[in-house]
Amino acid sequence: MASNHRQGGSNGGGDDGAQRRPPEWADGLKQLYDSVVEEALPDSFKDLLDQLDGLDSGGPSPGSNDNGKPAPDSRA
Repeated sequence: MASNHRQGGSNGGGDDGAQRRPPEWADGLKQLYDSVVEEALPDSFKDLLDQLDGLDSGGPSPGSNDNGKPAPDSRA
């Protein structure tokens, strides 16, 4: 099976084997990504994850009362 990946770091354009440097904007993009990854989760998102974990462990579904039945619709 043929592969489109090139070996040895050469781009076929007469490069003498020197490694290509990433573009200048790549460092800024990586810093932005890292800052987003390191952000703390908001409490509301943690609460939502806890509710979903409760579903996985057989707990009541979100929006239901303690007996597992759906809560009455309060929009009536």
